[in-house]
Order: sequence, then C-alpha cells, then structure tokens
Amino acid sequence: MAPSGTKRGILERLSVGEVVIGDGGFVFALEKRGYVKAGPWTPEAAAEHPEAVRQLHREFLRAGSNVMQTFTFYASDDKLENRGNKLSFTGQQINEAACDLAREVANEGDALVAGGVSQTPSYLSCKSEGEVKNILRKQLDVFIKKNVDFLIAEYFEHVEEAEWAVQVLKGTGKPVAASLCIGPEGDMHGVTPGDCAVRLIKAGADIVGVNCHFDPMTCVKTVAMMKAAVEKAGLKAHYMVQPLAYHTPDCSCQGFIDLPEFPFGLEPRILTRWDMQQYAREAYKVGIRFIGGCCGFEPYHIRAVAEELAPERGLLPEASQKHGLWGSGLEMHTKPWVRARARRDYWEKLKPASGRPLCPSMSAPDGWGVTKGHAELMQQKEATTQEQLRPLFEKADTKY
Repeated sequence: MAPSGTKRGILERLSVGEVVIGDGGFVFALEKRGYVKAGPWTPEAAAEHPEAVRQLHREFLRAGSNVMQTFTFYASDDKLENRGNKLSFTGQQINEAACDLAREVANEGDALVAGGVSQTPSYLSCKSEGEVKNILRKQLDVFIKKNVDFLIAEYFEHVEEAEWAVQVLKGTGKPVAASLCIGPEGDMHGVTPGDCAVRLIKAGADIVGVNCHFDPMTCVKTVAMMKAAVEKAGLKAHYMVQPLAYHTPDCSCQGFIDLPEFPFGLEPRILTRWDMQQYAREAYKVGIRFIGGCCGFEPYHIRAVAEELAPERGLLPEASQKHGLWGSGLEMHTKPWVRARARRDYWEKLKPASGRPLCPSMSAPDGWGVTKGHAELMQQKEATTQEQLRPLFEKADTKY
C-alpha cells in the first residue's frame, strides 16, 4: 500500500463526496476483552497490551474502516490521574504508543490516522479556559510529533469545551473534526444541535457531527438538525456520525449513561448487522459522508456499514470474503429451515426476541440532571471514599 504521505487526505475525500468509514468503539470492545477498566475508561492498553489494540485496529481495517483513530480516549493527564486511578505509564507514553499502532495498521491499507482528544475532568470541575486548553495541548504535542493525518475533538457534552478544543487543534494547520455526544435536545446546557454546529464551524472545525450517547437513528437525526442550521447560517462543513451500537429510544438528554443498564447490562440493546445497514443508508441519505461507530460497535457492525454502501464506494471490504451478503452464506447450511433464511426480505422483516420474558422493553433513565457546576460532578485526584459514595447510594435507592 502507498505510504501515508501519498494518500488523499480526509478533506480531499469528503470534498468529492466520497464515503469515509470510521472505526468502532475501542473502549467498550477492549473492556469486554479484558484490556480496559470500566469506570476510568482510560486507554493505557495502547502501552500495556499493544498486541490487543493492534489486532482490533486490523479487524476494523478488514471490515472497511478508512480511519484508524488513535486509542487516546480519556488520555489527558487530568483524566489519567482522576479518582485514584494509578497507572504505570504517562499520558505521553500512552499517546505515543497509540499513534504508532494506528499508523502501523493504517499503512496496511488505504486508511488515515486521526488523533483524538475528548472532554476533560478539568472542565467539569470549572477550571479556566486556559487550564483546559493547556491539558489538551499536552496531548496535541504528541499528535504533531507523530504527524497524524487529521484531528478529532470527540465526546464533548458541552459545546463551550468543544469550541476550546477546536481552537487548540486548529492551530496545528491540520484538518479538524468536532463531534459532540449530544442528541436532539442539545448539549448539557441546552444549546441546540444547530447552534452547536454553527459555533464549532466558526471556531474552525472542518467536519462536525455527533458520536456516542445515542443510537444510530437518533444520531442521524441530530446531525440532520446540525446540517440544516449550518446551511441556514450560510456556512459550509462536512458531516460525521459515530453513534452507539445500542438501541436508546428511552434516553433523555444525558444519553445511555443515564440508563440503569449502563455499562454492564446493555447487551440486550445491541443492534444487529441488518440494523446497521439501515443506519448507513439513512446517514448517507441525509448527506453525512463520514460514517462510523462508537461504544458497542464491533468490526462486524462496521462491515455491515461498508457492505450497505459498497455501491457508492465501489468495493466491498476484505472481511466480506467471509460473509454472504444478506445471509446468502446460509445457502450452504445443513439444515433446510436455516437455508430458507438466505434472503434479504427475511432479515429485513425479522423482529428479534430478547429471550427475557420478565424484562421490560424500555427503562426509566436516572435523570439526576447533574452537569458542570454541580458539586457532585467536581473531580479529584484522590480515590472516591465510602463517605462520598454513601449519599450517592442513598440517592439512587430512593429512585429504585
């Protein structure tokens, strides 16, 4: 494959209407594989277990991903040290290892490397703009040293902090994408999706959209709202979407972390590969061209996206060699009733059962309404104490 220096950049691809397929949810995928700790959700696996991160990159590349995001989610120094989290690697070591792994695998195909930063505990703790930007700049130094192809500010609940991130990233001269973890109700302070997008573009973002917190169709709807507002404002941008792989029709403004099943009981909500094909088609219809996934997305989900958009892209991913389109591989099954499922209309019409007769179809979100400025959300380096946990348990018990 051609070295990264000769590959077309992200804006070159998007400017001609090309579909760019992102990757999936490394944090959740590696937690399930035993390499990430739920709670802090930090990415030290890039340095501790590079073989695991490398393999997941390769699986997403085979599934059709055009972007290898560095596994640097929550890799700011303040997050790595938050609430008693003690690591044997520095933020710089983790970020450098993540960049090297992403580049190694990207060079095995026609993929780009995106360096990513995300929201910080410092912002939630009401630190100043300067302090938050300094935290982000420390990560940025590594991305510049490793010469990533473009930058993503992702998983921001507050557009203000995302604006600060975009301003820092834009100073590099590299293309900048900005992705908020919001739904149709807007950010955690009530700023609408449309206003968020306009503000991010004015801050310097080339690509805007949403990731995480909500299911694919909710995220597509949210980006469509962004797009309409941007066009009304007379601005131009490219659009991206990287949603959850979980159904979230019962979520409120906070998204899936408000659900009582978060994070260890979400499996019944997982989208099928056929759901993902529908998502990919809807995203394309509304004009989104950077289409990927976040938490819950596995390589087979990304393969479904790539297969649905194969006519537009002009190719199938390598992983489709082991997957018959719309179940056609089942023609080879030994059981005749399974062979009868080797057709598109069967899978499109299927309404999957959960196998849990005593469980509800939806949940009641916690809805604590806590966000930046609330005492309960102030962060600390010290481990959370039992005294701090007790009132939280009591508050939760009154709900259930």
